[in-house]
Amino acid sequence: MFSENLLRNIPSVDKILKNEKIEPLLKNYSYVIVREAVRKVLEDLRRKIKEGLKSLPDEDKLFEEVKKIINTHEKYSLRPVINATGVVIHTNLGRSVLPEEAINHIIDVCSSYSNLEYDLEKGQRGKRHIHLINAIKRITNAESATVVNNNAGAVFLCLNTLARDKEVIVSRGELVEIGGSFRIPDVMASSGAILREVGTTNKTRLIDYENAINENTALLLKVHKSNFRMIGFTDEVSVEELVHLGRKKGIPVMVDLGSGCFIDLKKYGFYTEPSVQEILFQGADIVTFSGDKLLGSAQAGFILGKSELVEKISKNPLMRALRVDKITLAAVEATLRLYIDEREAIKRIPTLRMILEDIETIKKKALRIIRLFRKHGIDALLQEDISMPGGGSLPEFGVKTYVVAVKPKVSSQEFARKLRETEPPVIVRIKEDMVIFDPRTIQEKEIPMLINSVKQAL
Repeated sequence: MFSENLLRNIPSVDKILKNEKIEPLLKNYSYVIVREAVRKVLEDLRRKIKEGLKSLPDEDKLFEEVKKIINTHEKYSLRPVINATGVVIHTNLGRSVLPEEAINHIIDVCSSYSNLEYDLEKGQRGKRHIHLINAIKRITNAESATVVNNNAGAVFLCLNTLARDKEVIVSRGELVEIGGSFRIPDVMASSGAILREVGTTNKTRLIDYENAINENTALLLKVHKSNFRMIGFTDEVSVEELVHLGRKKGIPVMVDLGSGCFIDLKKYGFYTEPSVQEILFQGADIVTFSGDKLLGSAQAGFILGKSELVEKISKNPLMRALRVDKITLAAVEATLRLYIDEREAIKRIPTLRMILEDIETIKKKALRIIRLFRKHGIDALLQEDISMPGGGSLPEFGVKTYVVAVKPKVSSQEFARKLRETEPPVIVRIKEDMVIFDPRTIQEKEIPMLINSVKQAL
């Protein structure tokens, strides 16, 4: 009987919606959204009464519950976070941050109609990939190029076009797996190409390739080990050697770079990452790589190389299933333009800027964050540490950094959880029960938001 009285005293949906305290929510959200939230709160209240709740909450409490539901359910699922991990190309956090020029070009192109597939000079239908070809050729000296949705798509399309029902020879040591259990042998099988493994896991010689060549061989494939390294008793065939063999036997050579880069990173100390230009100069007939890793742009798969091969690949019917949209084209075109001047590229492409940032600049940023933390009563320490390029790029190269280390009053795991619940969420590392903030991946514009989020989490 007591619970029945409580149930009868629950205010109606209409009564709550007419209360002046609900007006701010109705100004910011649609009537339907607010009404659904009110219904949800009242349903929860009825359930709690039936489970033994002894009294009704006051109006303010009900309105807070309505507001909480709206805030929880009406937030975008995909939203910005502050990456304080020090992993620059963070696969789970969207990989590369786009340059400002790319974002502006996306807005310009997508807020109006565009000449996506229209030739302005001829006044007739055009081809969408033409918007990128001239810039790619200018930067890399490639004969031709095209772009698809990602590098896996690029590899798949090349194999399906050039080697369907034929053999592709590849070293056992290069049958790599990238994120999400995505394996080169699986891509090859799906493409219709026949995998022909040669050599051993740690050693493959030129004679291994040569002995495997037969009348059904369509392609010699070299896969750059961009996300791991083998050391010790190892040997592998260089691109030049493979190209020489391919020329002798009349078989094209394809190189999957994975994390492609247009800048020679060797002069910055990254000695194992070849540039796209270097691989093309060494004679590779086809080169594939990602757009959102070291290149620092949107997700895309680049296919560069000999004109006759690229043209053949571009005519594959699957090209339509893998083609990029105007958003990707706009982002990639704007990013490519920055590579015309290497100094501008390093300065304006966030991925390159973060990886190559001067250690003293990082230290100054860390000290500034510490001062701001302490100003708000947050004790923090400066520590030396290592940042990682991430994204399956430069696996053995950690980059020296300075980090901000905080010892929270709660457990480090609990503090990290609370940081993920702030607005914006902050993603951190935990090391020896300290919560680590690496300034390398914290953008200048994010520092005030970081301070606010940390205050929310404490």
